[in-house]
Amino acid sequence: MLDGLSQLEPLVARCKELGMESLAITDHGGLYGAIDFYQIAKSAGVRPIIGCEMYVALNGRSDRTPEDKGRYHLTVLAKDKIGYSNLVKLVTKSHLEGYYYKPRVDYELLKDHSEGIIALSGCLGGEISQFLAPDGSVEEGNQEGERSFSKALEKARFYQSIFGENNFYIELHNHGIAQQKIILPDLLKISEEIGLSLIHI
Repeated sequence: MLDGLSQLEPLVARCKELGMESLAITDHGGLYGAIDFYQIAKSAGVRPIIGCEMYVALNGRSDRTPEDKGRYHLTVLAKDKIGYSNLVKLVTKSHLEGYYYKPRVDYELLKDHSEGIIALSGCLGGEISQFLAPDGSVEEGNQEGERSFSKALEKARFYQSIFGENNFYIELHNHGIAQQKIILPDLLKISEEIGLSLIHI
């Protein structure tokens, strides 16, 4: 909450000005702005895409020890009504069942509610990126500090198995952050090796 700088009305207006047909918002851990965003976008003739940047627990969502404070980021988008229903369930359960410093999901919940969901590998705090980061500690995730292309590739295959080949994308960021530039070649290599599409954020 209060993590982003964008205001909905100017954001949608700029999207329309640029001739963009669709726009997504992905609040951290929740769907706080989803309804207002949907209504504003629809009234402007822009297709709203509802999503969330979820926190994935390092272990299970029920684990609550100091070692479990870390989490990975995972961007999820609803592609249809079933996906929206599953997105709501994921967010609800992340708060009611997985809350520990942040609302968290785990692999079990992702598998149970993957239908109709498009998933993106996440920012530098994503699980795949964490295994590619030079110090392995860009965010709260890979606390062991182990840089491993093979483990990053293994995780990409794992998420691909959950969401399906056409519903899991490798997320690329290049906002001038040194860590982002370092891991870009490996992310591209992973996408080529297992046939995943890319999305530039």
